[in-house]
Amino acid sequence: MALSRIAREVKTSATLAITAKAKQLQAKGVDVVGFGAGEPDFDIPENVKNAAIKAIKDNYNKYTPTAGAPELKEAVCEKLLKDNGLKYSPSQVIVSAGAKQSILNIVLVLCDTGDEAIIPAPYWVSYPEMVIMAGAMPVFLKTTDKEHFKITKESLARAITPRSKLLFMNSPSNPTGMVYTEKELREIIGFAVEKGLYVISDEIYEKVLYDGVRHFSPATFNDNCYKKVITVNGFSKVYAMTGWRLGYAAGPEEIIKAATNIQDHTTSGANSIAQKAGVEALKGNQDSVTQMISEFDKRRKYIIERLNNIKSVSCLLPQGAFYAFPKVSDLYKKKIGGQTVANSSDLVNVLLEKAHVAFVPGAPFGADEYIRISYATSMVNIEKGMDRFEKFLCS
Repeated sequence: MALSRIAREVKTSATLAITAKAKQLQAKGVDVVGFGAGEPDFDIPENVKNAAIKAIKDNYNKYTPTAGAPELKEAVCEKLLKDNGLKYSPSQVIVSAGAKQSILNIVLVLCDTGDEAIIPAPYWVSYPEMVIMAGAMPVFLKTTDKEHFKITKESLARAITPRSKLLFMNSPSNPTGMVYTEKELREIIGFAVEKGLYVISDEIYEKVLYDGVRHFSPATFNDNCYKKVITVNGFSKVYAMTGWRLGYAAGPEEIIKAATNIQDHTTSGANSIAQKAGVEALKGNQDSVTQMISEFDKRRKYIIERLNNIKSVSCLLPQGAFYAFPKVSDLYKKKIGGQTVANSSDLVNVLLEKAHVAFVPGAPFGADEYIRISYATSMVNIEKGMDRFEKFLCS
């Protein structure tokens, strides 16, 4: 069969693949401890559930405008002004079926064949695939734990070419949990914009922060940044609304209008009931968010301590999000569980098959020396999984 270029070039999502494999084992009765999915294990806040139920009972079941229900777009504008200091009109906002679709919309608007999109590595696995879908070329800017997984103005300068069109920024980061300071962001984004690049600022984890660390939205820095930065956010991480598929992007009106034209011919508007719930999520009581982050913080401290006590494993303390990203390359070329482990995929596979612990390899994030561990699971599961991991490596 002659498949299209996109079908040939786009890879399977590593996070979804490892989750599916774990679920297959669980379906066979195997007790697998899963650390794969970036999905909070908390319930959706009651007020958000009730808003969805009311929407159903009120027969709010028709198509919304492609770019989002006016009420939700207004709520997004209020949120961006209150939380981020960003002043947008509803015409500068598009609501999509998840932040993932919002990002793809923007990539398809900005990137053409032959363009380059600069992606700091480690990166969220979907960024390069979206660039490839647009016919553009991902250019990776590698970082390690020695730089706390952060790019600099100087490293960015070395990556820019005449074909550079777009820079991805994700702070707090998936998979590393690192957060850029205001000073770091001002230098990097200011330089990128000066060089003519657009910037996608993926801020989906903006409220999941620890130890007094602050989040900054780079579109606020100056008028030039406001014109070149597209801010992306959503409801899945902070409000545990992963399956509701609701996200948004805000930026220059011309870009948002073009993104709306693309969405016209893909999904049209996002789910109407989820949009009603989204209004309540943004405008309603936020106590559940505070409680969730407090629990994540306890898990974060515990899991990092456990990881750093395992021989040949080391891990930075994440400042945000809900992932640990330990370096495990000292385990490579050794026999583990009866087989020689050459890379992160080998390690993750042997751990899943023999220790029944599901991690995600670092290679699909552009960092084969590491693995990603989501602590968006109960403390009971974290303790059990860390026990299995440590015991297996020591056996």
